[in-house]
Amino acid sequence: MSSAATPRLRPARIDALVIGASAGGIEVLSQLLPALAAGSRLSVFVVLHLPRERPSLLADIFTPKCALQVREADDKEPVQSGTVYFAPPDYHLMLDDGPQIALSSDEPEHHSRPSIDVLFESAADVYGRHLAAVLLSGSNDDGATGLLRVQRAGGLTLVQEPASARMAAMPQAGLALCRPDHVLAPPAMAELFRMLSTGDLP
Repeated sequence: MSSAATPRLRPARIDALVIGASAGGIEVLSQLLPALAAGSRLSVFVVLHLPRERPSLLADIFTPKCALQVREADDKEPVQSGTVYFAPPDYHLMLDDGPQIALSSDEPEHHSRPSIDVLFESAADVYGRHLAAVLLSGSNDDGATGLLRVQRAGGLTLVQEPASARMAAMPQAGLALCRPDHVLAPPAMAELFRMLSTGDLP
C-alpha cells in the first residue's frame, strides 16, 4: 500500500476508472479529472452524491477543466473511450456487457441514489482486472463494499488519504474493509491519474 508522492502501479492494462465521492468530492475531482491526459483511451465513471431533486451541473462545471469529453450518462448508451461520465441525479449508474451504461431507479443504497457501491460492483463484473476504482471524501460508508468487489476481481484500488479529506468517513470505511493498493493525498493521486491515462505505468 503506497502513500508516496510517486506511487508504483502494477503493470496491468486499465480500461476504465470508477470514482465515488460525497461531501468534499468536487474539490478533489477538480484536481484529479484535469490530470487525465488528452487522447486517453480510459472510460471514466463518476458517482457523486447530490440532491436528488435538482439538475446536476457537474458536466458543465468539469467540461472546461478536462481534456477528455465530459457528459452526463444516458441509459443504454454504448461506453465510449476517452470520456468522463457523471451519474445523473436520482439514478443508479451501472455498467452492463458491451460495455454499455444502464441507469436504474431501484431503491437507494446507503441512503444514496446514485450509489457508489452499485457503480463499483457492476463495473467490477464488466471490467474485472482492467478496472481501477477510487474512493474519495465523503460522510458515509457508500463505496466500501464496492471497493472490495473491485479488489477481489483483480482491479486496482485507490483511497484518498483520510487526513486529506474534508469528510474522512468514506475513505475510512474503505480502509476498514479492505487494504487498497494506494492510499494517497490528492496531489499524488492526480499524478497516478496522469499515469493511468497515458499508460505510462512502471
